[in-house]
Amino acid sequence: MNVVFLGASKGMGRALARRMAERGDRIFLIGRDNDDLRRSANDLSNLGATGEVGVARCDLTDRKTFAPALQSARAGLGDIDTIVVTAGAFAQQEDLERDAELRDQLLTINFTNTIHFCEEARRVLLERGGGRLCVFSSVAGERGRKPVILYGASKAGLSYYLEAIDHKYHDQGLQVTVVKPGFVKTSMTAGLDPPPFAGEPEGVARSVLAAIDQGKPVVYSPAIWQLIMLVIRMLPRTIMRKIGF
Repeated sequence: MNVVFLGASKGMGRALARRMAERGDRIFLIGRDNDDLRRSANDLSNLGATGEVGVARCDLTDRKTFAPALQSARAGLGDIDTIVVTAGAFAQQEDLERDAELRDQLLTINFTNTIHFCEEARRVLLERGGGRLCVFSSVAGERGRKPVILYGASKAGLSYYLEAIDHKYHDQGLQVTVVKPGFVKTSMTAGLDPPPFAGEPEGVARSVLAAIDQGKPVVYSPAIWQLIMLVIRMLPRTIMRKIGF
């Protein structure tokens, strides 16, 4: 594969990029921190990525960087058949309720600007006749829940958008994979008490890579979260008002 990663310098994105490098995929990294990008590029090259691992700046808070970053990736790889988006923002509900600036930043990064980036990615892939767009959303978007009201809302909107473009553009060659992780032990969740069935980045990477290779439209990771969220979606509203999950 010729893969562009937005957000591969940490956590789940890093674990997935490393697995792809180990099997010899060609990789181009885009993100906002040039030092992190270069360190990650060197790491992936040492693991076996084919060719030079190029880098370019792309900041999810700045839409003007999206198209130039993808243009640089296309120039570096020659062709792009897969674009993976793992970048995003997280904050606790109480902090988001208190801080309007933080709230605006999270909603902009996770929803508005991720969709703007995906629109650029969709255009790039369709210009070549199709390809795979893999985007990390969250089980938090499956149903309205008290601990993740705003974060969950941003992910619910993103998941809706990704499903819809898969419906519309599938016959034109666009394949969309929506990743819905449960709680995963990363720097984003550092300091939070992990619930039962918490996952590790390596486990998520294995399941996501399999889903990409198999062309699956949705993947839950760890897989148990698909069953957990099925139960949560079935609970009556009166129960959801009482529980803190």
